[in-house]
Amino acid sequence: MLPCRGALRATALLRTAAGPLPGAARRASCGPGERPVGRGAALPPGPDLRHFLRGSTAGEPQPEPSSYPGAGKVYLETYGCQMNVSDTEIAWTILQRSGYSRTKELGEAELQPGLCAAPREKAEQTIWNRLQHLKALKVRRRQQGSALRIGILGCMAERLKEKILEKEKLVDIVAGPDAYRDLPRLLGLAESGQQAANVLLSLDETYADVLPVQTTAGGTTAFVSIMRGCDNLCSYCIVPFTRGRERSRPLASILQEVRMLAAQQGVKEVTLLGQNVNSYRDLSEVQFRAAAAPGLSRGFSSRCQARAGGLRFAQLLEQVSRVEPEMRIRFTSPHPKDFPDEATLSQVLQLIRERHNICKQLHLPAQSGSSRVLAAMQRGYTREAYLELVQHVRDSIPGVSLSSDFIAGFCGETEEDHQQSLSLLREVCYNTGFLFAYSMRQKTRAFHRLQDDVPAGVKQRRLQELIAVFREEAARANQAMVGQAQLVLVEGPSRRSASELCGRNDGNIKVIFPAAQLEEDAGSKALFRAQPGDYVLVKVTSASSQTLRGVLLGPATLSDSAACP
Repeated sequence: MLPCRGALRATALLRTAAGPLPGAARRASCGPGERPVGRGAALPPGPDLRHFLRGSTAGEPQPEPSSYPGAGKVYLETYGCQMNVSDTEIAWTILQRSGYSRTKELGEAELQPGLCAAPREKAEQTIWNRLQHLKALKVRRRQQGSALRIGILGCMAERLKEKILEKEKLVDIVAGPDAYRDLPRLLGLAESGQQAANVLLSLDETYADVLPVQTTAGGTTAFVSIMRGCDNLCSYCIVPFTRGRERSRPLASILQEVRMLAAQQGVKEVTLLGQNVNSYRDLSEVQFRAAAAPGLSRGFSSRCQARAGGLRFAQLLEQVSRVEPEMRIRFTSPHPKDFPDEATLSQVLQLIRERHNICKQLHLPAQSGSSRVLAAMQRGYTREAYLELVQHVRDSIPGVSLSSDFIAGFCGETEEDHQQSLSLLREVCYNTGFLFAYSMRQKTRAFHRLQDDVPAGVKQRRLQELIAVFREEAARANQAMVGQAQLVLVEGPSRRSASELCGRNDGNIKVIFPAAQLEEDAGSKALFRAQPGDYVLVKVTSASSQTLRGVLLGPATLSDSAACP
C-alpha cells in the first residue's frame, strides 16, 4: 500500500470551457460501461467487490480518439497520493490524444477534472469545499454565456458517484480509475448538456499502451505505475473496492516508459508505483508463466492464496535498474508479508544492496505496534514478525533508511495497544513516517464488522503522541549523518530562500544547501552553481526530524559515488 493509504488518496477534478451553452439537456442512450444521468433520474447503484468477477470492460472496443469532438482547454487538479499523480498523467495523455489542450489558468478552462480519493474524512471535506467553489464559478460562467464542465476522476468518483452526481449536483462527469479511456466520450456527452458516469472496475486494465505525459515540465523525478488494485483486503482500507483487484502492467511497457523518461525527458529518478509492488506478477508473455508460487515470510500470512507463474518484482527491479545507470530507482509501497524470510536471501534486498542506482531506502508500513490491533486490521503479521523483518532488512542493507505508516485510534485500540505503537516507533527508529488518525470508510470490513469506538479527541491525542515520538527518533537517526557527505539529487529552489536549493538524498530525506560554491581548478577559482537534475555532494552540518542542512561540495555522479568507500 502507498504511504498515504491510511490517509489520503486523490480524485481528479476536470474542467473544460465550452463556448456558448447548449440547449436543454437531454438524456442519451448508454454506451458500453457508461451511465448518463438525467436531471430527474435516479443513478443506478454502482459495482462493488462482487461485480469484479462478472467480467472485464478493458477488452471492450473503444472508439478511436479521432471520432470524438476533442476541443477546449482542460484544467487539472490532483489531490492525494502518488497513485493519483500517476493517474492524472494517464488521463491527460488520453485527453491530449483526443485534441484537448491544457491550461494552467482556471479562468481559461472549459473542462475542470479533478483526480481525488479520500479515505480520510478531513481530506474528503477539502474536496467537497473545492467543488462548491467550482459550482459557484460554473454559475457565473453560465450567466456570461459560456460553460464550465466539472468532472471527478479516480477513487472518490467510484465510491461517491451517486452523491456527487445526483444529491449534490456538483459535477457533469464521473470516471472511476479504470474508465479513463472513456473520458473523450463522456466529455462529448457533457458537451451536449448531460451528466455521464463510468465507474466500472476492470480485471485487466493497466493502461499498458498509454505512455503518460509528465504533468510537470522539466521535472527531475517521475512516478511509473507498475500495477493497479490490491488483493490484501486490510479491514480499514477501501482501495480494493475503489481500484479493484491486483493486475500487473507488462514488463515491456514499463521498460519502454522508463527509457522514454531517461532519454527524452531527462528524468533522473523514477519511483515504481503500486498499492503492493512486491506482489507484482506479469503474465503477459508465455515464458513468464512457469514460475512456482512464492512462499510467505516466516510469521506472515495472506488472505489470498499465492498464485503460480509470472515474472516477479525482483526481476522487474533488476531490469529497470539496467536502463540508465545514472537514474535513481525507488519503489512504493511494498507489503511486509511479500519479502522472503532469512532462509532464502531476498532477491529484492540483494539488488538494493548491490545496485548503485537502487536507493537504499524501504517503506515498511507497520500500521500498529500491537499484534492484537494488527489482527483486527487483517495485516497478516504480528509485531514480532515485523521486527524480525526489520532486522533482516538492516542486516542485508547496511545503512538502509526506513519509513512507515501508522494509524492512531483504530477500532478497539486500547491505551496498551497505543503504547505498543509508541514503543515500536522507538525500537525501529524510522527516518520518515506517515501518521494519521483512523477514519472509517464505507464498504470496508471495519465498517461492516467493527465499531469505530475510539473518541475523536482520544484519536487526536494519540496521533500527537505518535508524531512526537516519531520526530524524536527521526531527529536522532538523522543526526547521525552530520559530518557525512551525502549524494543529493537537486530538485529545485528552497521554498524559504532563493539562494538555496532543495534535493533528496538516497534515503529520501530532504536536504537544503547553498545553490553555489567556489571550486578550485589548476590554481584558479570558478563558481559552480548546481541546477535541478544535477547530482551533487553535500556535507551535512545540521539535522532535524525532517530535514538535513549542509554545504555544497561539488558535482557528482551515481557511479562515482558508488565507487567511493
